[in-house]
Amino acid sequence: MKATTSWTKQTTSIATNHRGHEVILDLPEEKGGVNHGATALELCLMSYSGCINTIFNMIAQKMRIEFTALEVETTGEQNNNAPTFTHINIELRIDSDASDVKIQKCLDETLKTCPVGILFQQAGVKTIYKIIKMENA
Repeated sequence: MKATTSWTKQTTSIATNHRGHEVILDLPEEKGGVNHGATALELCLMSYSGCINTIFNMIAQKMRIEFTALEVETTGEQNNNAPTFTHINIELRIDSDASDVKIQKCLDETLKTCPVGILFQQAGVKTIYKIIKMENA
């Protein structure tokens, strides 16, 4: 796995994963940027959310959990002006007829194998998970 980030202009840069995918990074205007993309820290949070969504989906297929909607909302907090996240709240919203117990088991298995989540855990970031069953999403 490899990534390269190239400065383009002002505070904007483009990151590539060398598989043909690019992401624009920038700072918001209030931090001196031009707001052409997410910040690197926002991308970390987005990666965590995306990783849980992807791994949950894969495990749900193995567990034969069917769903019609799946959303993972991830909120990062930086207490006491910390340079990085100190706490993360993750809300997994799912529209499924599967039991609450089965969905919780799927999330538990997801958290054991989500590589981005494991990085946050190893960094000591406290994370709270909540499951919400949606109806007719």
